[in-house]
Amino acid sequence: MEASTLSRIGLAGLAVMGQNLALNIAEKGFPISVYNRTTSKVDETLDRAHSEGPYPLTGHRTPRDFILSIKKPRSVIILVKAGAPVDQTIQALSEHMDPGDTIIDGGNEWYENTERRIVEANNKGLLYLGMGVSGGEEGARNGPSLMPGGSFEAYNNIKDIVEKVAAQVEDGPCVTYIGEGGSGNFVKMVHNGIEYGDMQLISEAYDVLKNVGGLSNADLAEIFDEWNKGELESFLIEITADIFKVKDEHGEGELVDKILDKTGMKGTGKWTVQQAAELSVAAPTIAASLDCRYLSGLKDERVEAAKVLADAGLKEEVGAVRTGIDKKRLIDDVRQALYASKICSYAQGMNLLRAKSVEKNWNLNFGELARIWKGGCIIRAVFLDRIKKAYQRNPNLASLVVDPEFAKEMVQRQAAWRRVVGLAVSAGISTPGMCASLAYFDTYRRARLPANLVQAQRDLFGAHTYERVDRPGAFHTEWTKLARKSK
Repeated sequence: MEASTLSRIGLAGLAVMGQNLALNIAEKGFPISVYNRTTSKVDETLDRAHSEGPYPLTGHRTPRDFILSIKKPRSVIILVKAGAPVDQTIQALSEHMDPGDTIIDGGNEWYENTERRIVEANNKGLLYLGMGVSGGEEGARNGPSLMPGGSFEAYNNIKDIVEKVAAQVEDGPCVTYIGEGGSGNFVKMVHNGIEYGDMQLISEAYDVLKNVGGLSNADLAEIFDEWNKGELESFLIEITADIFKVKDEHGEGELVDKILDKTGMKGTGKWTVQQAAELSVAAPTIAASLDCRYLSGLKDERVEAAKVLADAGLKEEVGAVRTGIDKKRLIDDVRQALYASKICSYAQGMNLLRAKSVEKNWNLNFGELARIWKGGCIIRAVFLDRIKKAYQRNPNLASLVVDPEFAKEMVQRQAAWRRVVGLAVSAGISTPGMCASLAYFDTYRRARLPANLVQAQRDLFGAHTYERVDRPGAFHTEWTKLARKSK
């Protein structure tokens, strides 16, 4: 092929995300080659490029033709299912690639797989990036948040493309070089963990407003629309308002009420909680949201439990609590509780990133991460700008909870937060995310915890020793002997 007709970049894997990202790149004026093992997907993408464009996109039916159609040094994005399919695709494509070419994996991959592939690629003289892509199909097509980690040289090869393709916010495109190794995948994983927390907290706000407040879907749509004009303004609040407005085409009322209450998941939330445990970082809000997804899966058991416990005399308390509720105040309290709980969830995510960054020497820039999450991604929210500023004020911030601005807000909102959690507890409505956030806040802000008793217990049964508040050193006491002697 003539050098002038070669593509600037290639993309392999044309499921929904791949197709949309390819069209986004082509629409921004970068000639792109696409490839998929099932060739019908190639035709489908070409048809879309023609009808939506015309865009500079060419389809290829063999790995060799695909690779040879790209200008050197070649950059190839792969968007296939994480795990073995990525290795198979790399194998098929790298046979035709030359030293200095780049492979970019855009899937939700476990970061250690990326680190293994970086080494394997280097052995062939290839550069490698693991790039988190957030924003779903809509983001992929119109501007996602991109989190590339790995080879800095590889990033520079595609910088002009990703900066155009990413979502644009007032302080730049929602992409930055994250760091070395699997840092891009790790950051995307934690983004998804924060997303789990966010979605759980919103569902709890809905539960309290609906069941304790007795609000209709129309009321809820209005409330969420209103909230989306203030401090809670975000993608998830916006789409939640839309969900309440959709009528059921197969029957009466709104569709949301007909959806089975069993949550699916792809695994990134679980990885986040596992990593938090590995790194000894408390992430209770994210963990509570994961537990709730597990419990939601036990639908049949829950239906049975409701019957058994009702037969055992458990009374439904919602009605009793609802009488005498000041709806206006409840709505405002829930808004404040949701906001304060969210700060805790983001704080936990950021602390997890910091711990990993220290362990792996990634030198992550937290203000910059908050900035690239301001557009394109699922957790995009106005208050990410404030998180960015908090880290600009103090890059070594121990926790968002102690940033002076956020601290003030937590203190202002804690009365409302406690009212909502108390109300939910007395009504028998579980708010594990809000409770976990509040417990996190209450534990973190106390200068002295009852952990002294736990240390005493550990020393008694396991001679684990303890430290004292008034003198240095490690101590061990014969607790049982002394206790019994004092009788």
